[in-house]
Amino acid sequence: MNALFDHGLSTGNAVLLFVCLGIALGFEFVNGFHDTANAVATVIYTHSLKPTHAVVLSGICNFLGVFSAGISVALGLMKLLPVELLVSSGTGKGLAMVLAMLIAAILWNLATWYKGLPASSSHTLIGAILGVGIANSLLPGHHFGDGVNWQKAGEIGISLIVSPLFGFAASALLLVLTRRFAARAGLLEEPPKDQPPPFYVRALLVATCSGVSFAHGSNDGQKGVGLVMLILMGLVPASYALNLHATDEAYRGTVVAVAHIEQTLTAHADAHAEAEVRNIRRALDAVSAQVSAHRSVSDIPREQRFEVRGAILRADKALEQLVKHGGLGLTESERRTLDADRKAMRKLTDYAPQWVLFVIALALGVGTMFGWRRIVVTVGEKIGKSHLTYAQGAAAELVAASTIGFAAVSGLPVSTTHVLSSGIAGTMVANGSGVNLGTLRNIGLAWIMTLPVVVTLSGVLFLVFRAVLT
Repeated sequence: MNALFDHGLSTGNAVLLFVCLGIALGFEFVNGFHDTANAVATVIYTHSLKPTHAVVLSGICNFLGVFSAGISVALGLMKLLPVELLVSSGTGKGLAMVLAMLIAAILWNLATWYKGLPASSSHTLIGAILGVGIANSLLPGHHFGDGVNWQKAGEIGISLIVSPLFGFAASALLLVLTRRFAARAGLLEEPPKDQPPPFYVRALLVATCSGVSFAHGSNDGQKGVGLVMLILMGLVPASYALNLHATDEAYRGTVVAVAHIEQTLTAHADAHAEAEVRNIRRALDAVSAQVSAHRSVSDIPREQRFEVRGAILRADKALEQLVKHGGLGLTESERRTLDADRKAMRKLTDYAPQWVLFVIALALGVGTMFGWRRIVVTVGEKIGKSHLTYAQGAAAELVAASTIGFAAVSGLPVSTTHVLSSGIAGTMVANGSGVNLGTLRNIGLAWIMTLPVVVTLSGVLFLVFRAVLT
């Protein structure tokens, strides 16, 4: 963290840095009390835990979850952005991008929280990222939609659509199986008022609440990590553009990976892709020259580290596009080898310091303990027409925890809110309890409105901030 006090940082930029970091932590704090209320709703409404105990437990599990799944989700979200913005350091386009995304996401999260709507922070952040990318493509010298990774956007969009549908169906099926094979007295009935459930039921519900909270931290925490890294790489590029603590093996592996990629280009380059290959070679040569000339990342001159980062990102993006359009004609085995070389090359850029994970985990965990009541009431009382039973709460949370955890490991952002609330709706249908169509309509409207509203808001903010800061 001492790198924040980089001697090349002016007083004005230092103030700007801490303001931006404060806004990023604010987003994660809001994310905590907005999303994790879903996890504690079931244990509160089944009287398994008192509200205070539930939110503290959830906060601790969220904190621990941030450290569990690496940063694949964070990197996936960053890949939605145009490379042009990712290689823009300083207080211009890069800073305008981060501020626009953060402010748009926080405003929408606060608005939906105030209305008690369990809207998705993941959905919100993705909308903010797309809004910035689309707005950037409207600037002179660009074509509309240029630079946005629409393939990655499609993958993430599918995960956001499929995951709540899976949550609904799997939770309903799990409840049906419970009714069929584990129908113990009281398990499928409304919990007695102000009485805790039997010990084994209470243990199960507390475990599932902990699992959802842990999974939420492992998935949603990465989004905050990605935002903080964008800020650091933009404002303190000498210290954060490259991983200063990369191992000797990773550092030497970069040179080897670049050499392998150049050999692949020589062996497979299509004559029709000559211009693309030439640009890739130029970027690879820049990386190889700097890395080969020094013994470690810290030996690379401070003013050249961001240039190395930019060259790696440009080469990697161009390679991805070239392979996608068949410009290299690789076999499946050769493609896997190239993917491994690209990953090895990116080890200097794809990282996050431990202190970043810690402050994001702290913001998310503490945020869980505030402002939870509005969303809890919606989830616990307004989705179905009857009170949650023990079996319904356990079924919805088991499915949510496993779905979110799997997505985090796979590098796909999913919505804790949508997976869990759809799971509860599924159990209500399976139980014959009926659902509150008014609440589901409002949740659906929030889901539908999130993208257009946040895309527009973040796009406008980006253009305004860009005009002011450049």
